[in-house]
Amino acid sequence: MARILGVELPNNKKTFVALTYIYGIGYTRSNEILSGTEIDGNKRAKDLTDEEVSKIAKYINEHYKVEGELRTEVDRSIKRLIEIGSYRGYRHRNGLPVRGQKTHSNGRTRKGSRASKIRKKS
Repeated sequence: MARILGVELPNNKKTFVALTYIYGIGYTRSNEILSGTEIDGNKRAKDLTDEEVSKIAKYINEHYKVEGELRTEVDRSIKRLIEIGSYRGYRHRNGLPVRGQKTHSNGRTRKGSRASKIRKKS
């Protein structure tokens, strides 16, 4: 199993898909990484050599923020919004949708399940 930046890549997936298991890397970045390191993206992750794995890890470290570093940056950004009292910070703090979605009839993902009604036994 290939291990890049502390993430185990799935063996049977193609390399360009397996790289998306790293937080902060999607399909576009995955293809950029593979073209930058000149590695075939259709090769299975289990077929990567140690040299290729180290080349990918080095390229990612030089060009992108991923995993822990990216997570802490996102968390800091959200905390900053909350501290300055912005509208987006308020929405984060109260667990409501942040990007302008309506909540009258939807928004259950952020708001959680409905409060159950307590019925009297008849």
